[in-house]
Amino acid sequence: MSESVGRIDAFKAAALKCPLPEAIELIGERWAFLILRGALNGLAHFEEFQAGLGIARNILSDRLGKMVAGGILERSADPADRRKIIYALSPKGEALLPVVLALRQWGEDWGHGSMDIVLADRRDGRPIRRIAVQAEDGRTLGLEELMWVERGAVGKGHAKASAAA
Repeated sequence: MSESVGRIDAFKAAALKCPLPEAIELIGERWAFLILRGALNGLAHFEEFQAGLGIARNILSDRLGKMVAGGILERSADPADRRKIIYALSPKGEALLPVVLALRQWGEDWGHGSMDIVLADRRDGRPIRRIAVQAEDGRTLGLEELMWVERGAVGKGHAKASAAA
Protein backbone atom coordinates (compact mmCIF):
# COMPACT_ATOMS: atom_id res chain seq x y z
CA MET A 1 0.00 0.00 0.00
CA SER A 2 1.44 3.37 -0.98
CA GLU A 3 2.01 6.13 1.55
CA SER A 4 -0.63 8.23 -0.22
CA VAL A 5 -3.30 5.52 0.09
CA GLY A 6 -2.46 5.06 3.77
CA ARG A 7 -2.71 8.79 4.36
CA ILE A 8 -6.08 8.94 2.59
CA ASP A 9 -7.42 5.96 4.58
CA ALA A 10 -6.29 7.60 7.84
CA PHE A 11 -7.97 10.85 6.78
CA LYS A 12 -11.23 9.06 5.98
CA ALA A 13 -11.25 7.27 9.34
CA ALA A 14 -10.57 10.52 11.24
CA ALA A 15 -13.11 12.44 9.14
CA LEU A 16 -15.90 10.18 10.41
CA LYS A 17 -15.32 11.57 13.92
CA CYS A 18 -14.83 15.19 12.85
CA PRO A 19 -17.32 17.77 14.24
CA LEU A 20 -16.92 20.09 11.24
CA PRO A 21 -19.67 18.62 8.97
CA GLU A 22 -22.34 18.93 11.68
CA ALA A 23 -21.23 22.48 12.50
CA ILE A 24 -21.38 23.43 8.82
CA GLU A 25 -24.84 21.88 8.54
CA LEU A 26 -26.04 24.17 11.33
CA ILE A 27 -24.34 27.46 10.46
CA GLY A 28 -22.57 26.98 7.15
CA GLU A 29 -25.18 28.61 4.98
CA ARG A 30 -24.91 32.27 3.87
CA TRP A 31 -28.10 33.51 5.54
CA ALA A 32 -27.28 31.72 8.80
CA PHE A 33 -23.96 33.60 8.98
CA LEU A 34 -25.62 36.90 8.18
CA ILE A 35 -28.29 36.31 10.83
CA LEU A 36 -25.52 35.41 13.26
CA ARG A 37 -23.67 38.61 12.37
CA GLY A 38 -26.88 40.57 12.94
CA ALA A 39 -27.46 38.94 16.32
CA LEU A 40 -23.85 39.62 17.34
CA ASN A 41 -24.55 43.26 16.49
CA GLY A 42 -27.74 43.55 18.51
CA LEU A 43 -30.53 42.66 16.08
CA ALA A 44 -33.22 40.82 18.04
CA HIS A 45 -36.62 41.02 16.33
CA PHE A 46 -37.76 39.32 13.14
CA GLU A 47 -38.46 42.70 11.54
CA GLU A 48 -34.96 43.96 12.38
CA PHE A 49 -33.32 40.94 10.77
CA GLN A 50 -35.59 41.21 7.74
CA ALA A 51 -34.96 44.94 7.21
CA GLY A 52 -31.27 44.81 8.11
CA LEU A 53 -30.45 41.84 5.87
CA GLY A 54 -32.95 42.26 3.06
CA ILE A 55 -33.84 38.59 3.38
CA ALA A 56 -37.17 37.17 2.25
CA ARG A 57 -39.54 36.56 5.18
CA ASN A 58 -39.98 32.83 4.45
CA ILE A 59 -36.22 32.25 4.26
CA LEU A 60 -35.65 34.25 7.44
CA SER A 61 -38.36 32.32 9.26
CA ASP A 62 -36.81 29.02 8.17
CA ARG A 63 -33.25 30.00 9.17
CA LEU A 64 -34.30 31.45 12.53
CA GLY A 65 -36.19 28.22 13.26
CA LYS A 66 -33.15 26.10 12.40
CA MET A 67 -30.87 28.27 14.51
CA VAL A 68 -33.25 28.05 17.48
CA ALA A 69 -33.55 24.26 17.04
CA GLY A 70 -29.75 24.02 16.83
CA GLY A 71 -29.29 25.97 20.06
CA ILE A 72 -27.58 28.99 18.43
CA LEU A 73 -30.45 31.37 19.17
CA GLU A 74 -32.99 31.41 21.97
CA ARG A 75 -36.52 32.58 21.37
CA SER A 76 -38.60 34.45 23.96
CA ALA A 77 -41.56 36.81 24.12
CA ASP A 78 -40.70 40.50 24.16
CA PRO A 79 -41.77 41.84 27.58
CA ALA A 80 -42.50 45.26 26.02
CA ASP A 81 -44.84 43.75 23.41
CA ARG A 82 -45.91 40.16 24.01
CA ARG A 83 -46.89 39.85 20.32
CA LYS A 84 -43.23 40.16 19.32
CA ILE A 85 -40.49 37.58 19.67
CA ILE A 86 -36.92 38.28 20.73
CA TYR A 87 -34.14 36.18 19.21
CA ALA A 88 -31.07 36.26 21.42
CA LEU A 89 -27.78 34.44 21.13
CA SER A 90 -27.39 31.46 23.42
CA PRO A 91 -23.96 30.79 24.96
CA LYS A 92 -23.47 28.34 22.07
CA GLY A 93 -24.24 31.17 19.63
CA GLU A 94 -21.96 33.65 21.40
CA ALA A 95 -19.15 31.10 21.14
CA LEU A 96 -19.29 31.58 17.35
CA LEU A 97 -17.90 35.14 17.66
CA PRO A 98 -14.30 34.10 16.87
CA VAL A 99 -15.52 32.19 13.78
CA VAL A 100 -17.35 35.24 12.43
CA LEU A 101 -14.40 37.52 13.21
CA ALA A 102 -11.93 35.16 11.53
CA LEU A 103 -14.06 35.08 8.36
CA ARG A 104 -14.38 38.87 8.40
CA GLN A 105 -10.63 39.29 8.77
CA TRP A 106 -10.01 36.79 5.98
CA GLY A 107 -12.39 38.74 3.74
CA GLU A 108 -10.57 41.99 4.44
CA ASP A 109 -7.13 40.41 3.91
CA TRP A 110 -8.03 38.81 0.60
CA GLY A 111 -9.69 41.80 -0.99
CA HIS A 112 -13.35 41.03 -0.41
CA GLY A 113 -14.02 44.35 1.29
CA SER A 114 -12.67 46.49 4.07
CA MET A 115 -14.54 48.46 6.68
CA ASP A 116 -13.79 51.87 8.09
CA ILE A 117 -14.76 50.50 11.51
CA VAL A 118 -12.98 47.89 13.59
CA LEU A 119 -14.03 45.84 16.58
CA ALA A 120 -12.63 47.32 19.78
CA ASP A 121 -12.40 46.47 23.45
CA ARG A 122 -15.23 48.27 25.27
CA ARG A 123 -12.92 48.94 28.25
CA ASP A 124 -10.27 51.00 26.46
CA GLY A 125 -11.56 51.46 22.91
CA ARG A 126 -8.49 49.79 21.43
CA PRO A 127 -8.88 47.35 18.49
CA ILE A 128 -8.95 43.66 19.34
CA ARG A 129 -6.09 41.38 18.32
CA ARG A 130 -6.46 39.46 15.11
CA ILE A 131 -7.78 35.93 15.31
CA ALA A 132 -4.84 33.56 14.94
CA VAL A 133 -3.87 29.96 15.58
CA GLN A 134 -1.64 30.08 18.62
CA ALA A 135 0.58 27.66 20.47
CA GLU A 136 -0.07 27.12 24.14
CA ASP A 137 2.70 29.65 24.89
CA GLY A 138 1.05 32.31 22.70
CA ARG A 139 3.21 32.01 19.57
CA THR A 140 1.31 32.45 16.31
CA LEU A 141 1.57 29.27 14.25
CA GLY A 142 1.38 28.70 10.50
CA LEU A 143 0.00 25.61 8.79
CA GLU A 144 3.47 24.08 8.36
CA GLU A 145 3.94 24.16 12.14
CA LEU A 146 0.81 22.12 12.92
CA MET A 147 0.00 18.42 13.16
CA TRP A 148 -2.93 16.39 14.44
CA VAL A 149 -2.22 14.09 17.39
CA GLU A 150 -4.28 11.68 19.42
CA ARG A 151 -5.79 13.51 22.41
CA GLY A 152 -4.22 11.07 24.90
CA ALA A 153 -0.74 11.76 23.50
CA VAL A 154 -0.94 15.56 23.83
CA GLY A 155 1.98 17.03 25.76
CA LYS A 156 3.82 13.73 26.23
CA GLY A 157 6.68 14.69 23.90
CA HIS A 158 6.29 11.60 21.74
CA ALA A 159 3.04 12.41 20.00
CA LYS A 160 2.74 10.84 16.59
CA ALA A 161 1.07 12.76 13.81
CA SER A 162 -2.44 11.70 12.94
CA ALA A 163 -4.77 12.36 10.04
CA ALA A 164 -6.47 15.74 9.93
CA ALA A 165 -10.25 15.75 10.14
